[in-house]
Amino acid sequence: MPRDTQVRIPGIGLAKINEANVYGGPKLAENVLENTLNDIEIDRYVRVSKGAFRELVEQLGGVEVFVPQPMSYVDNTQKFNIDLQPGWQTLNGEQAEQFARFREEVYGDIGRVQRQQVLIKALQSRVTNVAVIPQLPQIIRVMQKYVDTNLTFQEMLALIGFSLDLERDDLKMVMLPGKPSSRNEYLASYWIIDKAGRDRVLEQYFDIKLDKFNYDNIYNPMEVNEILPIKNKIAVQNASSYSQAATKFAQYLRDQGFYNVYVVPDWSDKQRFTQVIVQGGDLESAEVVKNTLGFGNIEAASTGEIGSDLTIRLGEDAVNTINALQEHLLEN
Repeated sequence: MPRDTQVRIPGIGLAKINEANVYGGPKLAENVLENTLNDIEIDRYVRVSKGAFRELVEQLGGVEVFVPQPMSYVDNTQKFNIDLQPGWQTLNGEQAEQFARFREEVYGDIGRVQRQQVLIKALQSRVTNVAVIPQLPQIIRVMQKYVDTNLTFQEMLALIGFSLDLERDDLKMVMLPGKPSSRNEYLASYWIIDKAGRDRVLEQYFDIKLDKFNYDNIYNPMEVNEILPIKNKIAVQNASSYSQAATKFAQYLRDQGFYNVYVVPDWSDKQRFTQVIVQGGDLESAEVVKNTLGFGNIEAASTGEIGSDLTIRLGEDAVNTINALQEHLLEN
């Protein structure tokens, strides 16, 4: 949930969700989260200081991350200097914190949400490294000084054990669907919740069913196929060696009835495999798009084009279908 998410805090009124922790600590933050997310039950909490993230990366011996662009600025107020060059690299604790906290003028806090998801994936890969696993109990003990939680040490170990058995594709992340407020709506800048998108995410990711929906019909595959062309914004991004891949696949999707398709600037790293990134959290729609393409892997994360519902990031596997695609376009 973006920290600027607009919520109603008891005794305060309309505010940003990060203020709940400021005014009432974990108890108020839990209460506001539960009310905002249709009374979902929060069982435990973990609060971490900024130093926790840096220390964790150091304890793990660094994390491998792709930095998509130069990241450089000096924040004199917080005495924080960010200076990262683009490309694949192993970041130490300080650099990982820079990567997580870098704030672009265009995307602001939402861009940081994306980079934090990238880092979570990188941390998962590092934690499951055979050289790191024996060190985990000691790492947890070191990290406890940075953490405020109502988890017991035994529960922490149990969660670690669960995560070690988790396949990479089974780790699903989603950003709360919504949009930034406009300048003439509020004095403050908010992330305004898309309530229908929130309810869909709660059903698909947390199995929270609401009385107002008929779930036997709402996700019927035939219905999804009928509404998807009009409803979903699909960004196509090239991450292959074929320069015209995004343009050609975008046209192919339009020919298949996906009307709201647009091409975005190339991804700066070449990828072997195509990803269908579930930017808005709609897993069913991602399956429809993947089946239409006939290839690709679904990436359950919000790391694609921010304005899209789905982002297709074309890898080298897309090049194999270019010839067949060109024949299709010539016929049409």
